[in-house]
Amino acid sequence: MTIDRDACVVGVDFGTLSGRAVVVRVRDGAELGTAVHEYRHGVADQVLPATGRPLPPEWALQVPADYLDVLRTAVPQAVEAAGISAEQVIGIGTDFTACTMVPVTADGTPLCDLPEFAENPHAYVKLWRHHAAQPQADRINELARQRKEPWLPRYGGLISSEWEFAKGLQVLEEAPEVYAAMARWVEAADWIIWQLTGTYTRNACTAGYKGIHQDGQYPGEDFLKELNPEFATFVADKLDHPLSALGDRAGELTAQASEWTGLPQGIAVAVGNVDAHVTAPAAQAVGPGQMVAIMGTSTCHVMSGDVLRDVPGMCGVVDGGIVPGLWGYEAGQSGVGDIFAWFLRNQVPPAYHDEASERGITVHELLSELAARQGVGEHGLVALDWHSGNRSVLVDHELSGVIVGQTLATKAEDVYRALLEATAFGTRVIVDTFTDAGVPVTELVIAGGLVKNTLMMQIYADVVNLPLSVSGSAQAPALGSAMHAAVAAGAYQDIRAAAAEMGSVRHNVFTPVPENVEAYERLFHDYLELHDYFGRGANDVMHRLREYRRAALEGKS
Repeated sequence: MTIDRDACVVGVDFGTLSGRAVVVRVRDGAELGTAVHEYRHGVADQVLPATGRPLPPEWALQVPADYLDVLRTAVPQAVEAAGISAEQVIGIGTDFTACTMVPVTADGTPLCDLPEFAENPHAYVKLWRHHAAQPQADRINELARQRKEPWLPRYGGLISSEWEFAKGLQVLEEAPEVYAAMARWVEAADWIIWQLTGTYTRNACTAGYKGIHQDGQYPGEDFLKELNPEFATFVADKLDHPLSALGDRAGELTAQASEWTGLPQGIAVAVGNVDAHVTAPAAQAVGPGQMVAIMGTSTCHVMSGDVLRDVPGMCGVVDGGIVPGLWGYEAGQSGVGDIFAWFLRNQVPPAYHDEASERGITVHELLSELAARQGVGEHGLVALDWHSGNRSVLVDHELSGVIVGQTLATKAEDVYRALLEATAFGTRVIVDTFTDAGVPVTELVIAGGLVKNTLMMQIYADVVNLPLSVSGSAQAPALGSAMHAAVAAGAYQDIRAAAAEMGSVRHNVFTPVPENVEAYERLFHDYLELHDYFGRGANDVMHRLREYRRAALEGKS
């Protein structure tokens, strides 16, 4: 296929709070225009938008209509900003948070859009950070261990409450009427492609990482029946569908989707994908050992390897899960940017906000500036980064945050730096776990919005003791989606070829400082002691506190 030199593709990154569209030139990856649309309903984790009724703890929902608004607004705005004709666009690709699940009818209508389910929270999108299915995840894990299910080691020995089966089982047990009406349990990554093409496709990435699809099959009916007799046919009735490879053409843009986006009807639409996984080729990290940390509200760590190993606490390993021909590994931290945002919102005194306002900088910038003046360990603190639970390597969303060492002299910048360090320690645990399992990490590439915090990046380099490379794109997930669109449109043979021409990375931007490495090694051992004490069963106080909280809230309802 001959591609015009001015041909472009569009990538759309559906994040936790907003969707971002970018227009990319196919021949060299130049990003010509971008636009962002904030979700009108944001994340519903306190009340249900339709009723205002309080939601239980650990819930996180979204409204699917917000995703369509991204197509209607951000895409045409990005094309306008690019200064190109829409006719130059030959394809569109998308990525989504995962595991974000939509219960739908047979034609793809979300159940929350039906009048009879508008007031039922289980009819809404369950966002990736919906952790209220932990009891179901615990039962899945315990039964899988008892039965020695062969797929369990592929997920580091633990299935997360964030994933498809735990959330689906929660719907069945807490809202059987929603479960009965649900024709399909669909990843949002696939639902948005359904809206663009009119055809349901299921991408191999989310099926493998979030849907326990290994060696050509899902968990068996006998396993599901033992969890709950009504769950026995979950795969056959709600989940099973032929899988499509990443970079494949899912279909063509429909007339309706053309009207939404302003793009030509009939252009290629790439198979759905996950925000973290599309970022790896955007940063040219398509070889073994190149770990990409996509840092935002949470952090997802993805890496390709040329060997298959069982890595404790990983989020899964999938053949071709990132690029063809290599095993794609995933791990992650449930809270990173969210933790810093929580601290600023709830813990930082007004005087800091006033000073930042007077100086024309953000409070993050002020606290980073103050914290950067400290030597390693000067604040006398060590923290655990579990405010949103632990995704890797403990896979336990009932865990919670800890800060040790506070005194009456502790200041906001002290805690802020300790929280930055805690997330770096969490990444160090993940890197060490991969290396110890025989999948060595040779390069750490950072992408996402937090890369602009230079203090944080230097802390990561010192804690992990690896040089940090940085994605050359500020919109790496959207760029990665656009690259997959280029492959789907036939402009490149595969995603490796697209990465070579369209991706970009700056190597060794931050390098470890030897004296800091030595000082952080001592602090890291203190972090590990707390990590294992609270996270591996020596003291279950965090779980008990969650139970007390749930009981107290239920008593008030």
